[in-house]
Amino acid sequence: MAQGTGSINSDYKDWEWSADAGERARLLQSPSVETVPKSGESQGNGLGATSALGAVFIVVNAALGAGLLNFPAAFSMAGGVAAGIALQMCMLIFIIGGLVILAYCSQASNERTYQEVVWAVCGKVPGVLCEVAIAIYTFGTCIAFLIIIGDQEDKIIAALVTEPEEAGSSHWYTDRKFTISITAFLLILPLSIPKEIGFQKYASSLSVIGTWYVTAVIIIKYIWPDKELVPVEIPTSPSTWTAVFNAVPTICFGFQCHVSSVPVFNSMKQPEVKTWGAVVTAAMVIALFVYTGTGVCGFLTFGAGVEQDVLLSYPSNDIPVALARAFIILCVLTSYPILHFCGRAVLEGLWLRYTGVTVEEDVVRERRRRLLQTVSWFLLTLLLALFIPDIGKVISVIGGLAACFIFVFPGLCLIQAKLSEIQETRAISWWAQVSYGVFMVTLGAFIFGQTTANAIFVDLTA
Repeated sequence: MAQGTGSINSDYKDWEWSADAGERARLLQSPSVETVPKSGESQGNGLGATSALGAVFIVVNAALGAGLLNFPAAFSMAGGVAAGIALQMCMLIFIIGGLVILAYCSQASNERTYQEVVWAVCGKVPGVLCEVAIAIYTFGTCIAFLIIIGDQEDKIIAALVTEPEEAGSSHWYTDRKFTISITAFLLILPLSIPKEIGFQKYASSLSVIGTWYVTAVIIIKYIWPDKELVPVEIPTSPSTWTAVFNAVPTICFGFQCHVSSVPVFNSMKQPEVKTWGAVVTAAMVIALFVYTGTGVCGFLTFGAGVEQDVLLSYPSNDIPVALARAFIILCVLTSYPILHFCGRAVLEGLWLRYTGVTVEEDVVRERRRRLLQTVSWFLLTLLLALFIPDIGKVISVIGGLAACFIFVFPGLCLIQAKLSEIQETRAISWWAQVSYGVFMVTLGAFIFGQTTANAIFVDLTA
């Protein structure tokens, strides 16, 4: 996409925007990315430190995560391997397109984070909606992380206790609510309180190792299944054409790396849209192979009876799977504080914009407010995780928001960016790009509405 001759501006004065408040609102930096400070001189001069190959792995890391565990169930909901793969391939075109659009709009608006791009390109209302969506999305993801911890600890404890797995355990210290709570209070809460998170790069490496190991175990278990595994029914087609859309939230949740993609793009040595297109295409293809391998092999192993968390379908005493569970627990323990930090930072940015308070004036109250925000966030996510034992129900809700980050906001940005160009005549390419943006917004709105309505009326009321 060629950049037009117009500029993109937004009226930040609506919320008494100040430079200090703006800097405090520059949030959601990628865990593995270090960027130079934003300034007119540094933009576009290749001052970033990330190579194209490095950016590929950072984007892959941002895409791969705990959503991996839900892909076999998504293939089952979609109606089989063919439907699941076809749905992924179709969505991947728009997923990559959205990432390229964000890079294009980042250059045009001279902004360096996802929400700043939306603010600058689309204005106040879409900007606020974007930040609220990010806060809700990270909140829901934290709930999903706590549920995953409970799922994996249940299986690990079942393997350690002497009682039969079918009979369960009557010990109070093996109760799911207790194990989630004690893990959360002892490990997650202390890691969530600090103002800055210095272990992000280590957590990122651990997450990559964990997800690749889980994928390898699931594939190997399909190729060499356990002798005790009984044959299962393998659906080959969806029950209805609308059933395919039940897998969309999981795919959106799994491939959503758009929020952290803008800082990654700006951290590159040569932040060019063409190069970025190659980077994200390679990254998404790698993620596609990982998710497809996990989804296909997990689904073919357990068929229609696969659990929402595929690791729950394996026996508790399987040692390689037990190691996979330990990896996932470690990944989630380090990822929760990062997601909480992102959500808390967005809320902090909204607060500073609304009040117009500068950083210097707010130093004294920041620590007290941060403690209150952290404890409130932690207790609410923990409470909801204790009473929502199914990760699929949470993903069905936040998957719709992920569709907004993938389709709606990038589509809006593309439309507004093209409309802001000053041109005497509108070329065919201009109309094609605007039409593409309109289609993305329409598709994203449909996915969000369909998945959210399905989550509310089917999953959450079941």
